This record gives sequence, structure tokens and C-alpha cells, in this order.
Amino acid sequence: MSAQPITLIEAITQALAYELRSDERVVVLGEDVGVNGGVFRATAGLSEKFGPERILDTPLDETSIAGLSVGMASQGMRPVAEAQFDGFVYPMVDFMISHAARMRYRTRGRLTCPMVLRVPWGGGIRAPEHHSEANEAIFTNVPGLRVVMPSSPQRAYGLLLAAIRDPDPVIYMEPKRIYRQYKELVPDDGEALPLDVCYVLRDGSDITLVTWGAQVKETLEAADALAKEGISAEVIDVATLTPLDFPTIAESVAKTHRCVIVHEAPRTAGFGGEIAARIAHECLFDLLAPVERVTGYDTHIPLFRLEMKYLPSVDKIVAAARRAMAYS
Repeated sequence: MSAQPITLIEAITQALAYELRSDERVVVLGEDVGVNGGVFRATAGLSEKFGPERILDTPLDETSIAGLSVGMASQGMRPVAEAQFDGFVYPMVDFMISHAARMRYRTRGRLTCPMVLRVPWGGGIRAPEHHSEANEAIFTNVPGLRVVMPSSPQRAYGLLLAAIRDPDPVIYMEPKRIYRQYKELVPDDGEALPLDVCYVLRDGSDITLVTWGAQVKETLEAADALAKEGISAEVIDVATLTPLDFPTIAESVAKTHRCVIVHEAPRTAGFGGEIAARIAHECLFDLLAPVERVTGYDTHIPLFRLEMKYLPSVDKIVAAARRAMAYS
């Protein structure tokens, strides 16, 4: 058990260590994950504990990392691969879409691909180009892939355990802006959290706020601000983007009759548009106002002074909620 509260990045390390101890099929691989402990220190100390046969330092070659992971997974191992940054994931896309996502379908269930691709995700850390991208929508459109994004140390631990144990490939996107933002007590008990479910973090009756990843923090703060205005906001952390637990969202919208979707990715073709479309189709007669979206802009994230202006903020979320509440 953890004696002290830990950060999100420490919860990831804790989950990796638990699975490495518990399952000899688990291996961790990526650039600098061994001796150096990873660019964000997610794998710090694991090489010393489990050895270079389990914690594999690879060449600077994302294509090979993905291909090796698919091969190992199809032969019964459970690789956990790391892309150093979200913008480095693009050379891996071919293997993830063309092979990992199709393995069960291609072999009619004879083979599966139980691998995890860990992706440090999103902006807000004043990093250069290719280091601050919110590219989850690339993967949410692919049948056969799970896309998971934790928003707290506890959920990071439980969801990563579940992802490693899942028989099919998981894209596990880690919001690096909140890697060390706050701490929680995370028991190292090996208890996985369920995938494919949304988490209702705050009950409300007037409006539903739907979000994921780093934006959960701002969304909860916006709910606090709205409460001071007499507006009761329900906050939903999607957590697993695909497959989407839409019934939880629909139940909330049926109760509140209004919805704001918050994400940091560009607005056009962002995953929030899919959620908004389903609400419009399946919950139309529950709505008292159009669905609002608070998103990034249809540009590359600006560096560096305008970075936080690009990201959803508490003020932007509150303003969107007020617009929705203005409809009678």
C-alpha cells in the first residue's frame, strides 16, 4: 500500500511495477525507458528492479517500437510501449491501425493483440512543436482500439492496470500537464478500474459538463464557479473515449437538459463533435438548449506565450454554460 499520496506520473510507475511483478508476460519498451527512466520519469527505477530483459531501451525508432509490440502481443506477451510525446506517435499509426486494431478481426479471434501504447498527451507544459498535441481523434475513429485517458492519480493507476490486462490494444493517453499537478492516496492493491465507463465526478441538476484528461480540473473549477451563481453542474469524466459509455451521458442530459463538452483538441472533427452528434440524435427532446463546445482552435497549438490562451479555461467553460442556461 502507498503510505503517502502520489502524483499521476508516480501512479503510472506504481501500476507498471505491480503488473511487472504479477505477470511475467509484461514487458515495457521505448526510448530511454530503461537506464534513464523515461523522459517524464514514468519508468524510473523499473530497470533496476526488473532488469533489461523486461524494461527494454529501444533505438529512436517509433515504427520499430510499434511493430515489435504488435509482434510480441500476437505471440502471447503483454508489451507496454511508450511514445515519448504525443507528436511522436505518427510513425506508430500504421502498425496500430493496420495491425494491432485488426488482429482479432483478421484472424477471426485466433489471435489478439494485448498491448498498451502509452502516449504523454496534450499541451500546457511550454514544450516545442510535436510535444503538445491532442490527437486522440486519430484513434477514436478506428474499430478495434480502446482509447483511455486518466485524469487523476487514482484513475491513472486503476485504468492502466485494466489496460494492461485487456486482451485487445489500448491507446493510453496521459495528460502530461497534470503529471505532477496534485497528489492522491493510491493504494497499491492491484485493483483495476473498469474500462468503457464514464465517471460522474459531481452530481448536478441544471447542466451537464462532459470532458476528459487534463480539462477535468478546469471543468470541476468551472462547476464550483457556476455553483456560486446558483447553477448546479454535473461533471462527467469520459475516461474511456472509445468504446464510449454514452448511456451515462444520456442519463445526465435527460436530467439537466443542457450540455457543455470540453476538450483541448481542435474543434473541427474533435471527439466532442461525436458526443454532440449522439446527444442531438438520441437526446433531442431532452434538450432545452443547443449543445455547447469549448475546445482548442483549428490551429497548431501556439508556442509559447499563447499556449494557455489556446487551451480551454475556467472562464470559457463558465461562459459556455451561461449561454446554455440563457435558453428558457
